[in-house]
Amino acid sequence: MKQLKRNIAIICGGDSSEHDVSLRSAQGIFSFFDKERYNVYIVDVKGQDWHVELPDGTTARIDRNDFSFVEDGKAKLFDYAYITIHGTPGENGILQGYLDLVDIPYSTSGVLVEAMTFNKFVLNQYLRGYGVAVADSLLIRQGNEQLVSDDEIERRIGMPCFVKPAADGSSFGVSKVKNKDQLAPAIRKAMLESDEIMVEQYLEGTEISIGVYKTREKSVVLPATEVVTNNEFFDFDAKYNGQVQEITPARLSDEVTRRVREITSYIYDILHCNGIIRIDYIISKEGKIWMLEVNTTPGMTPTSFIPQQVRAAGLEMKDVLADIVENQF
Repeated sequence: MKQLKRNIAIICGGDSSEHDVSLRSAQGIFSFFDKERYNVYIVDVKGQDWHVELPDGTTARIDRNDFSFVEDGKAKLFDYAYITIHGTPGENGILQGYLDLVDIPYSTSGVLVEAMTFNKFVLNQYLRGYGVAVADSLLIRQGNEQLVSDDEIERRIGMPCFVKPAADGSSFGVSKVKNKDQLAPAIRKAMLESDEIMVEQYLEGTEISIGVYKTREKSVVLPATEVVTNNEFFDFDAKYNGQVQEITPARLSDEVTRRVREITSYIYDILHCNGIIRIDYIISKEGKIWMLEVNTTPGMTPTSFIPQQVRAAGLEMKDVLADIVENQF
């Protein structure tokens, strides 16, 4: 008897500034999936508008009662959701909670982990307790800006520093601040993206990004990518408009490579992650490994870090995606 194909929803879009970037990631993932093995659909989620793209070029409304849709007059259900939303609601636990309610397995970690990794300040405090090196930072909440003075920021965090949204999946709203006079406009800019922002210590060194996923049978830490840019930092233009040099595998010593791989695997286990995550680090000149961020829905266009690293590891994206999907059945 012929085995039925699983119906896979690639959920993209979302309500953040990176909505269109997410659509590009969805197209990348769609191209990677093995169509001989899976029926793959792209589902665009934005506000109350949830729709699925059908093979004939039309769209159908998603029934949010059970995440079903109608194709050729027949109701269809999804067996699995691959989430590639950068920002809310796919990177902060909201969509994961919904999928839990309708009993559909998905590609990311669960509600708590997603909520925690989405809030960079909360994540840093949590991982610091497990011995992971993170930059010093201060949290500022909208409406309570007066609780943290510019003088305190300069004294505690130092200059230069970064001001960034604490709870946001994008590169928008991030500023490198070089003196106190630049703090107020940088804080206002970040507040446009999130009602919580963090002021973070500037770390100097080599920036790298490394992917990892685990299943019941295997643990795969991918080769790291070194990020080299002439911009002030790895901002939106560097990330998405080609103003960066990406070197995979990163130019690290064998010893530093070993330690990065160990820390990456350790963080994955601490958080009890699921699916592919990407962790960004700064490696200081002295060889100290500083964790910057955990990204649970990393970009997945053909030129994104993860596909680059999968190729460098001698693997095929279609096999990696099948590993992740089948691990939950």
